[in-house]
Amino acid sequence: MNKKHQLDLTNGPIMKTLAELALPIMASSFLGTAYNITDMAWIGVLGSKAVAGVGMGGMYVWLSQGLCSLARMGGQVNVAQSCGRNDTRSATDYAAASIQLTCIFAFLFSAVCLLFTGPLLAFFHLEDAQTFAYAEVYMKITCGLIIFSYMNYTLTGLYTAQGDSKTPFAANLIGLVMNMILDPLLILGIGPFPRLEVTGAAIATAAAQLVVMLVMIAGIFLRKNSENILRKIHLFSRTSGSIYRSICRIGVPTALQGTLYCMISMVLTRMVSAFGSGAVATQRVGGQIESISWNTSDGFAAALNSFTAQNYGAGKNDRIRQGYQISLRIMITWGLIVTAAFVLFPKQIASLFFHEEDVLKTAVGYLVILGIGEAFMCVEMLTIGALSGLGKTKICSVISILLTGARIPLALLLTRTALGLTGIWWALTLSSMAKGVVFYFTFHKVSQDIERESASV
Repeated sequence: MNKKHQLDLTNGPIMKTLAELALPIMASSFLGTAYNITDMAWIGVLGSKAVAGVGMGGMYVWLSQGLCSLARMGGQVNVAQSCGRNDTRSATDYAAASIQLTCIFAFLFSAVCLLFTGPLLAFFHLEDAQTFAYAEVYMKITCGLIIFSYMNYTLTGLYTAQGDSKTPFAANLIGLVMNMILDPLLILGIGPFPRLEVTGAAIATAAAQLVVMLVMIAGIFLRKNSENILRKIHLFSRTSGSIYRSICRIGVPTALQGTLYCMISMVLTRMVSAFGSGAVATQRVGGQIESISWNTSDGFAAALNSFTAQNYGAGKNDRIRQGYQISLRIMITWGLIVTAAFVLFPKQIASLFFHEEDVLKTAVGYLVILGIGEAFMCVEMLTIGALSGLGKTKICSVISILLTGARIPLALLLTRTALGLTGIWWALTLSSMAKGVVFYFTFHKVSQDIERESASV
């Protein structure tokens, strides 16, 4: 990474700066969505039981991201704020500590998943033996090799904190191409390759993640005249305890939020499983389809996070508010586009993944209901990125945990009405709408408080 790969987020036209940083991140998020959709499309050929099994096993991959987000968010925000203050030494220390924590968490999570695969999957009360077998093999491979995913997640955050979103995009593009090639070869057994079905999907995913990690590591060292702080870290040296405490102060609320969010989703998945494997498959694949908007808004939020953190470190509060408003208009527009697609063309979208008529009907209902709340979800994700950049991760966690947790009693209530299974879908949508509204007003309150604090100094 040389100077042209890094952006000065504290100066220059806000729209241009945000666009240059956000577009590669959003493109990377699209690639992440393509990863998941590619897997599900090929696995869908094996039937709804395979899709449900991968969905169940994949829940623990998702759960693992909450733990990793402690190191990633704590590292990214502290590195970005240090860069805003031109404090290279602190930025280097935060980056090194973030990577150290990432490796430790990956090892611990993999060990737990490999030792307790059966009991962990038993939580879902899967009655179909084939679905359970699919979930078991997928979970063992993807969670056992979670270090690749963890490193990619953290390195992306550390690159972005410095204003470089192009390197992670290039790495993810290479990984996607590899995944798209390996999926049909290993799942269906094309040519000399054996038919591995769900095992093949897991291997393809892990191999692609390994390649992404290697490309990002190579990007640190291959470019001359690099200003990338990752070149200066001493990974095995001792770091001050204050560095770890600062990372945990910002990262723990985010990790708690992500972990509890996933656990709540797991409870909802258990509720969905009472309606059969087709309902579970709909929820898991529907979630991957919805990630078109989720990952895009999360990508833009990552850009706004670094933009906000650097400008907060530089004391440029007006620039933070302007950046949020510009980003908000863009993301609301994107959310409305996704809403239109899900509401107007649900059958055409669902038919790409499902071939059984009863499951297809369930998927159509899911997309229409979830589509209604997409713009609100985009506002939620974007605002979490902005507030986290200000170091306000605790308030994000409180709001998200309370309103996301409300999905469980709301789903229990609605499923006992004539809505049945669709009551769960409505619980997801209504809570997303509420979170979008609450987060929007919370940002304005926090930004006003920061402005008053700055004026009083």
